[in-house]
Amino acid sequence: MKTETDKNKFAKTPPMGWNSYDYYDTAVTEAQVKANADIMARELKEYGWEYIVVDIEWYANDAGTMRDKFQYIPFGDLEMDEYSRLQPSPRRFPSSAGGKGFKPLADYIHNLGLKFGIHIMRGIPRRAAETHSKVIGTDMTADMIADPSSICGWNPDMYGVRDTSAGQAYYDSIIQMYADWGVDFIKCDDICDSWLYRNDGFSGWHETQMLHRAILKTGRPIVLSLSPGPAHIDRAWQYCENANMWRITDDFWDTWELLKNMFWRCELWQDHVRKGCFPDCDMIPLGKIGGGFGNGERNCGLTYDEQMTMMSLWCMFRSPLMLGAELTKLDDRTRALITNRELLELLGDGRHGTQLFRDDEKAVWKNENKEAQGLHIALFNLSDSEKMIEWELGGDFELYDIWSRQKGATVGDKIAADVPPHGVKHYKIIVENSHLIDYN
Repeated sequence: MKTETDKNKFAKTPPMGWNSYDYYDTAVTEAQVKANADIMARELKEYGWEYIVVDIEWYANDAGTMRDKFQYIPFGDLEMDEYSRLQPSPRRFPSSAGGKGFKPLADYIHNLGLKFGIHIMRGIPRRAAETHSKVIGTDMTADMIADPSSICGWNPDMYGVRDTSAGQAYYDSIIQMYADWGVDFIKCDDICDSWLYRNDGFSGWHETQMLHRAILKTGRPIVLSLSPGPAHIDRAWQYCENANMWRITDDFWDTWELLKNMFWRCELWQDHVRKGCFPDCDMIPLGKIGGGFGNGERNCGLTYDEQMTMMSLWCMFRSPLMLGAELTKLDDRTRALITNRELLELLGDGRHGTQLFRDDEKAVWKNENKEAQGLHIALFNLSDSEKMIEWELGGDFELYDIWSRQKGATVGDKIAADVPPHGVKHYKIIVENSHLIDYN
């Protein structure tokens, strides 16, 4: 079992980075990944953004070519080596040709001072089972390791892996290959939740443990992220024992209905946020998104007030932050949202977020570092009209609004603000004495 000390060495705070999915869907290329990495290194790294993650189907030569019919082409043209291990498509990632895998791209990312990540699907390729391909470290073939009764309901590429020593050998072989490439982050899909399997027989539970054991064997500090959600609250212990982050929602997109629902999900998971263990609110669909989904590029569908609400909630809760925007097309307002130092300090070590109140119209969150006496209070308006929200704080204090960068208003010992519909007033508390109300 990975100990808290093990995890804290490389995931002390929520990971921050960029993921290709929200803009490129299944079809991102090496040149596009490099272009986004260049922007992160030049403009965002100093604020803590560091992971560049290539999302789903990097092994598919034909990804995106039938987007009007399939997101994931059934039995498509996939790259695989003789040992049942999927390889980057050389058509899309030219530097991978000749068996180099992702090492050249990882080296490029590392030379920028960033970290490199990939998406994988739970399991072993169906094509490997069909062709009885070999598996390093065992005399059994892929068909003997694969569990055809364990599949993904939305992606046709993989079978589950049996909970056997040969199955573990398969996972050991792919994770060691990723470590040799220089992978720092793995997002594993179809493993955190499954709408096909609603009982303890879901093989994702033991496959999570197999992945974790394989990562430990490499000796490389690889962050393990589990998708999709919603994660099972009764399995919080297992997620935290074996992974660094896990999705608490299905795919999150840019609608108010999904954003409002996240207040309930964050409330449910707030006590499970700790060093090395981060419930994940999913990617941040800001800026330009949707370019690879067949309908053309579009702007984030949330209003700017809703975007501030999203960023404040994610950071108050201390979710990992993964940008979905096309970074080469960042506008100034989006850049301001993701480079606000007062906001991003909430992800720091020693901080903790707590929901103090929620009903259908408003929510109040705090985030604090007791040792440093660093307190933030956020007033969220969940209603469709402007609303005056007050919250008693106690003591002598001043308010600094981290979004408007102005002083906030107080009424006696209360915070008081007119909050726009779906908006937030997010305050850093400047304390004049230490007699603030303890909400614990």
